[in-house]
Amino acid sequence: MSALTVVAAAVVGYLFGSIPVGYLVVRATRGVDVRTVGSGRTGGTNAMRAGGLGAGVMTAIGDMLKGLAAVAIMRLLSGGVPEIEAIAGLGAVAGHNWSLFMGFKGGAGTAPNIGACIMFWPLSALWLVPMVPLGVFVVGYASVTSLVIAVVIPITFALRAAAGLTSWVYVWYGIAAALLVVLALRPNIKRLLNGTEPRAPRLGRRASGNHA
Repeated sequence: MSALTVVAAAVVGYLFGSIPVGYLVVRATRGVDVRTVGSGRTGGTNAMRAGGLGAGVMTAIGDMLKGLAAVAIMRLLSGGVPEIEAIAGLGAVAGHNWSLFMGFKGGAGTAPNIGACIMFWPLSALWLVPMVPLGVFVVGYASVTSLVIAVVIPITFALRAAAGLTSWVYVWYGIAAALLVVLALRPNIKRLLNGTEPRAPRLGRRASGNHA
C-alpha cells in the first residue's frame, strides 16, 4: 500500500463526495437553491423539503452512489485492499459534508456512508437502506436517523469481523465515519437536546425559505 495510493483514495473519495447532488437535483427540478431552504443542507431530507419526495429520493440515491463509486474505483485500482477502500469511503463522507463546490458545506454524510458500506458488503443494503425512510417518516427526525445508522454500521461490521468474515478495517471505517457524521450534526444535536429540532417534512410537501 503506497503513499500515492492512499492519497489517490482520499482525493477520489473526496471529489466524488463533493458532487452536490441535492443542489443539482433541486435546482434542475424546481429552480430553487436548496441551501436557502430548511436546514440549508444538500442531503436528501432537505432536498425533499425544497423539491418534494421525488427530489429527495433522487438525491438520496445519487448520494449513495457517490460513496459506492468511490470505493468501487479504488477497489479496482488497489486490487481490493481494505484500507484503501476505507479511505475512499471516508473521503466520500467528508466530501459530502464539506463539499469543495459548496463552500465546504453540504450534508450529514449518511447516504454516501451507506453507499460505501454496500460496496464493502452488499447484503448490508437490506437493512441500511430501509432505515432511511423508516427513520425519517416514522421517527420524524432525519438527524436521529443519521445518528442511529452511524452507530449501526460499525456494529454490523464488528459482528462480521468477530466471526472472521471480514476485515476489522471496516469496523474502524464505521467508527471514523460515525465521527464525521456527528461532527456535521453538532447543531442538530444541540437542537435535539433543546427540543427545537425541526421534524422531517411530510411526504411530498415542499418548503421554502430558511426556517430550520
